[in-house]
Amino acid sequence: MIKAIDEAVRFVRSKTSLQPQVGVILGSGLGNVVDALEIETAIPYSEIPGAKASTVVGHQGRMILARANQTPVVVMQGRIHFYEGHEMPEVMFLSRVIGRLGIKQLIVTNAAGGINTKFQAGDLMLISDHINLMGMNPLRGPNVDELGVRFPDMSEAYPASLREQANEVARSLGQLVQEGVYLALSGPSYETPAEIRAFRTLGADAVGMSTVPEVIAMSQMGIPVLGISCITNMAAGILNQKLTHQEVMDTTARVQNDFTALVLGCLERFS
Repeated sequence: MIKAIDEAVRFVRSKTSLQPQVGVILGSGLGNVVDALEIETAIPYSEIPGAKASTVVGHQGRMILARANQTPVVVMQGRIHFYEGHEMPEVMFLSRVIGRLGIKQLIVTNAAGGINTKFQAGDLMLISDHINLMGMNPLRGPNVDELGVRFPDMSEAYPASLREQANEVARSLGQLVQEGVYLALSGPSYETPAEIRAFRTLGADAVGMSTVPEVIAMSQMGIPVLGISCITNMAAGILNQKLTHQEVMDTTARVQNDFTALVLGCLERFS
């Protein structure tokens, strides 16, 4: 695995002289952040050795090397999902690559369903913790010592210090952001109302089908993570309506400006 990751790292480095300090992973419908960046290089995932192309609507599938003001960044414009049929090492592959590029922090984003009944579609939620119900730990299998320890600590996967900086950015922008626990499932079917009631009992505030594999990978690699969920819809059974991916796309389009401003402000703080 490490040989494939480092081959991909060498390929990316051959395309740019930029040394990224912060990484960003953009979730469903949230890829427009790159329009606000000074792009140096854009590499389709399909061209990166060992990487898979994303097949999901709303995921452009490019690695962007750019500057956000003066901060050098690497952005995954879209991600690979477990539900697409990939194995966990493939799901984590590109996040491992940007980690090996030398980033100091990662901002990971996603579109999520709201479980907390105080939330509403369009809210942005800072992830304080997660619950992994994907049915798989992505570190299962032989450990790769170059990537980190066999048993990484997960007690502060989303450091409070990064969330406080994000809250300060939000206040400066006049934004009210939520905070809560993200629960991850394998997907791709949406949850049943009974499952959502169970997840609320477990302490989850939002639910989605991504993010946790990348965060576990970053924890093993010692890279702190700021997580931001866009609450694109209320989860099953909360409102009397069916869930659709189109609703996800419509909501992310509506909140793009606020989301982009928050991410850019955080990138400036993390520089």
